[in-house]
Order: sequence, then C-alpha cells, then structure tokens
Amino acid sequence: MNHRLRTSAAAVALALAATPLVPAVPAQAKHRPCPTLTVSTGWYGDNKARLDRLIADHCADARRKGEKPLAVFDWDNTVIKNDVGDATLYWLLRNDRVRPPRNDDWSTTSRHLTPAAATALRAACPAGGRTLPTATDTRCADEIRSVYSDGATTGGAAAFAGFDHRRTEPQYAWLAQLLRGWTTREVESFAAAARAENLAAPQGATQRVGTARVTGWIRHYDQQRDLIHTLRRAGFDVWIVSASPEPVVDVWARGIGIDPAHAIGIRNTTERGRLTSHFKGCGTVRDGEDTMITYIDGKRCWINQEILGVRGPAAERVQPASRRQVLAAGDSDTDVSFLRDATGLRLVLNRNKDELMCRAYENGDGRWLVNPLFIEPKARKTTPYPCATTGYTADDGTARPVRRADGSVIPDQDDTVY
Repeated sequence: MNHRLRTSAAAVALALAATPLVPAVPAQAKHRPCPTLTVSTGWYGDNKARLDRLIADHCADARRKGEKPLAVFDWDNTVIKNDVGDATLYWLLRNDRVRPPRNDDWSTTSRHLTPAAATALRAACPAGGRTLPTATDTRCADEIRSVYSDGATTGGAAAFAGFDHRRTEPQYAWLAQLLRGWTTREVESFAAAARAENLAAPQGATQRVGTARVTGWIRHYDQQRDLIHTLRRAGFDVWIVSASPEPVVDVWARGIGIDPAHAIGIRNTTERGRLTSHFKGCGTVRDGEDTMITYIDGKRCWINQEILGVRGPAAERVQPASRRQVLAAGDSDTDVSFLRDATGLRLVLNRNKDELMCRAYENGDGRWLVNPLFIEPKARKTTPYPCATTGYTADDGTARPVRRADGSVIPDQDDTVY
C-alpha cells in the first residue's frame, strides 16, 4: 500500500474513533508555529524565503487535513557534495571487492556493454578467483574505472551502446551490476566504510585507484540537511531518489535521519539472498530487462510506483497534480522529469547542466529556484545554454532543442545565478 493510502486509512480510523469532545488534532498542535529554515548562509536571493513560505503553507494544510505533503530529493551533488556511487566503486577497487564475471564473460555484467569493452576488460583482468585483485593489479583497476567513469575503455572505445538515454545510464547501472554475488548487508558494509573514509578526508582530498588520482572526499550540505529536517518537522513526507545502488543510498540516507524505507536507488534482483546483475522493473519494464533505472524518466516511474503506488504503464506517465510532490530538488539533467512534476517549488543546484538549466532559467511557471552549489560553486558559464539547438538529449542519444510542454522551443538562456 502506498504512503498516501496508508495516510488516508489512518485518517479514516481516527475519524471513526473520535468523539465530539476529543479533537482529532490537539489544539496546541493546531496553533504551534510551523518550523522555518535555520541555516541562512548559501541561499541565493529570496530562495530561503520562498522555501519557508512553501513549508508554512503546506505545514498548516497538513495539520488541517492530516495529510503529509510530499518532497523528493536527488542525492549526489544535491544533498551532498560529490558522488556516493563513485566513492563506493573506488572503495571496492581499492579493497578487492569486485567479483569476476560469470564464466569470465564480461558481457554478462551488462546487456549494454559493447564487445570492445568486454574484450578490453577480459584482457586486463585475470580470470577466476573469488574477487579481482584490483588493489594491486592496476591494469584491471584502470580498465574498470575507465569503463565506469568515462564510458569508454582505456583505449578509447565506447563501452556502452543500445540504450534509451531517457531511461537509463549504463555507467551508473554498471556499478550496481558489479555488486553481483554480495548480500545487501555486505554491500551496506562496503558503503559504510567508503562513507566514513570520504567524510573524514579533508575537503579536496584525492585517492589513488589503479594509476589514477580520483576524488576522495564528500561533504553534506548544511543547507540541505537543514531543509530536510525542517520539512520533516513540518509534517512533510521526505524521500530520496538516486541513481546509485539502493543499499548504498540507504546507508547515506540514514546519516541524515531518512529511513531506508524512504530511499530509492537502483534495485538489483536477488537470488538465494545475493544480488544479481539484473534489476527490478518499473512501469512497462519487467524484472530482469535492465532497461530502466532511477534516471530521468525512470526517476518519475519509480516515484510513481514506489511512493504513489501506481502500477503498470501508468507509472511512466505524469500523475494528477493532487498526488505529486510539492517540492523537488536536483542538480542534473538526470533529475529533469521529477523536478518538472513538482507542483510547488523546484530547487535546482547549478552545475551547468544544459537541459535542466534551460528549463530552470526560463522558469515558465515561476516555480523554479536556482541556487549555486553550496560547496565549490561553479563559475558563471560564459556562453548561453544551447536550449534552442542541442540542450535536450533524446532517447536515441541525439542532441535536440529543449521544448516546452506545448512543443515550442525554449530560447537560449544566460547563466545568471552563480
């Protein structure tokens, strides 16, 4: 049963049990002031004030109706600085925690892996063994890191092909697929170790993976942690939806007080208690088809399916406004669909991502908030975002104009919040 059905059922039960002498909501709760954000630094313009107004409006409404308004956050570079998927893969490689593929056939790790990538991985990594010796075998570690991080082999060949660019990013998916053979609890322990290392490392730290120097630190944004805590105190139902593996997202969500039941990531199927290299499905995509993850339109599907309780093909469609999230926050084109679905405010952290910034800066309905990154903000983009020509990536990967819901083209937009 989805969260809104559970809430409605509880409200009905409360109403039936109540008497005229016992109010459904305590009087002191009705008159208690709605909470406001406490961290003021880092917010651009009137963004903080507008968020406070939205919280106040829906806090009062929630107390009156007994319903929880919905808020949905992306995770990487939205709630924290840097990427927990990257951090986890780097930890796996430094600690020999990647298992070899079935029958030494790397094509079994992803239906989208190219023959060139499968060949390069097989040549670089030894066959057999319980795990690959990537802590010391720099050639194998370099090839895996290159395929994941760059989407290409160390020789420059494309690593993935044949996927819907609005539903999946096979590089992100590949990390979840490389977790094959581990239990959920084991993966959570790996993620927890990576989390501890990255939070303890000084800002700007790097680490060596294979022969490469890669990012070695993560920080929570104080502003976003404050926003999430304030929303929860105000009665909002707060969720995290990320394109990292779900056991990894669960570990990080706990760190800011979000129950894993309210965190959605890439979900592997399991076999005899261990993760497989295949994924749970959503909408028209069945378990094991591995063609949709929590990415662009896939995020919309998973929000509709897991939070709103919509099943089947309808999960891929925009839901009625009364059911959708009132607040959404993201930083990348991967978040465009669920941000557009938000009915109240859409908070965008500016990482100079073309489609997202085209829509946010055009701000056709006045509900988009653009804010610089809270840590190491980007410099102003010196040329306009190419909204009218190449800002949109189609499902076949081609670059096209960014269009409004009515089909008209959004003109190029200048970068003004930085």
